[in-house]
Amino acid sequence: MNRAFLPVVKSMLVAMLAASSVAIVTIGTAQAAAAGDPAKGATLYATGDAARAIPPCVSCHGPDGNSVITQNPKLAAQHAAYIVKQLANFKSGERNNPVMGMFAKALTEEEARNVAAYLSAQSQAPGAAKNKDTLDFGKKIYRAGIAEKGVPACAGCHGPAGAGIPAKFARIGGQHQDYTIAQLTNFNNGTRNNNPIMTTVAKRLSPEEIQAVADYVAGLK
Repeated sequence: MNRAFLPVVKSMLVAMLAASSVAIVTIGTAQAAAAGDPAKGATLYATGDAARAIPPCVSCHGPDGNSVITQNPKLAAQHAAYIVKQLANFKSGERNNPVMGMFAKALTEEEARNVAAYLSAQSQAPGAAKNKDTLDFGKKIYRAGIAEKGVPACAGCHGPAGAGIPAKFARIGGQHQDYTIAQLTNFNNGTRNNNPIMTTVAKRLSPEEIQAVADYVAGLK
């Protein structure tokens, strides 16, 4: 085996083992998320709860979870267990975002599951790559990684079409470029640190590599 690929293989093995472990230990989380009531979640998503200062989620994340604000993620078709985990991380402060932290703290665990159940059942509006000049570069990083920098293939954890793994790895196919760039940059600089694997990988990526792979990901279906 070419020595240049040893760091990549090692990183991929670590990621795969971690993902497998998470898949086992988060069965309870996934089941809990699946038990949410999508009808109740739809109401809270659309109207919020003025009495508790919870604004409608639709204001930032768009109809049915399809945000039209590119800095805010599309949440339609996202794994329910992943949404529940992120809301819990916002609530605890493990994931730092003042706005989402405030809203997440106001939600009960049941409400978080309900909203997650509703969003996971929605259809995601398709995205598209915008920069033809970096499309092949982004595709190469996503599918094969960067051997000389020890960057594993994104597809190893997020899947060939960006479908992800519930709870641990998000569905990223079709996501807004701006949002993906922001999150990879946050993992890179330590602003976001609620996923050790993503922190390790993102720290090895340059701004140009982040932009290229984010653009490619936006076009995955």
